[in-house]
Amino acid sequence: MGSAVNRIQGRAHVYGDNIDTDRIIPGKYTKTLNLDDLAAHVLEDLDPAFSKTVQPGDILVAGENFGCGSSREQAPVAIKMAGVAVVVASYFARIFYRNAINIGLPVVEIGPHSIQPGNRLEVDLTGGMVRDLTAGHEYRATKMPYVMVEILAAGGLAPYLRQHGNYP
Repeated sequence: MGSAVNRIQGRAHVYGDNIDTDRIIPGKYTKTLNLDDLAAHVLEDLDPAFSKTVQPGDILVAGENFGCGSSREQAPVAIKMAGVAVVVASYFARIFYRNAINIGLPVVEIGPHSIQPGNRLEVDLTGGMVRDLTAGHEYRATKMPYVMVEILAAGGLAPYLRQHGNYP
């Protein structure tokens, strides 16, 4: 398990509660197999500038119930393809959480927070900690089980299963 997967540092993009999968990637873009198209339209209805300002390694931060709504797998794929290294939220819709792990996008729950846009964060997946390096705050996170970190390190569930001889 690589340290790049265990500890992630990046700049925060902060949004609120109840951001559903339609806000993450509008349905009209879900028919494409071009992952760059998904990345170009991620969060466009919520923040039209997001896809132009997000940098590889940045961290998406939200409040309660992130990823609610439909179970579309394109939502975490679009976030990952945009370059987001990890999503931190107070709570995730469970199907979004599982879809994110399956495609290799780290997701971490921290409860209520006061993280501000642009702050530098460090996320420790195995230690269960999110540090706001700008504000000097620490947030206890739900520790990610070892096997989930291994799935993330492999790049998602299918690559993990291939590595372990359980997938064609």
